[in-house]
Amino acid sequence: MVDMIIVKAKIKEATGEFNVASDFIEALDAKVKDLIKEAIERAKANGRRTVMAKDL
Repeated sequence: MVDMIIVKAKIKEATGEFNVASDFIEALDAKVKDLIKEAIERAKANGRRTVMAKDL
């Protein structure tokens, strides 16, 4: 399995004064991985090996 894709420090920076629970970071990372997998499948279905913004 792939390690964490998101950067914890950047999430904390983006949330400003709010605290960030570790389960939020893990859930966000899982969602991002799912989005990437779905984008790859769409690119494959369209005969491409390049994942594009439109695949999201």
